[in-house]
Amino acid sequence: METKNYHKTITVSASPEEVMKKISEVRHWWKHDCIGSATQLNDIFTIPFGEADGVTSFVDFVVSELVPNQKVVWKVTDCYLPWFQNKKEWNATEVVFEIATKDNQTTIDFTHIGLVPSVECYAACEKGWDEYFGNSMLQLINEGKGNPQ
Repeated sequence: METKNYHKTITVSASPEEVMKKISEVRHWWKHDCIGSATQLNDIFTIPFGEADGVTSFVDFVVSELVPNQKVVWKVTDCYLPWFQNKKEWNATEVVFEIATKDNQTTIDFTHIGLVPSVECYAACEKGWDEYFGNSMLQLINEGKGNPQ
């Protein structure tokens, strides 16, 4: 049986340069309390998800690949997601943004490698990515203001 990673595509009128800039502005489309930076290769940042059972939940990322105006990859280096049985479910997964331009439109292909339907968090994470990448990122690029958590 084929495992299919979470994937979503959006198309915008912004330039690839502007798209890359907006992707790195994690505070403006995903989590307003993001810690660190996601602008350069090897940058490290953390997405905190608040307290659960007295423990802080989080996901740590490193910018592991960066091709200006074409591709950026965030590798999960550690996480603690206490509401799932496997609290480290995102460890070693990768979030990939691939950018292409055609007919004055820029397409962003977003793939969370390792987030597949067989993992416990898939339904909740799919809903989250649909909101933050599919809606908030789109609003940030098109309207200048996203809707981060």
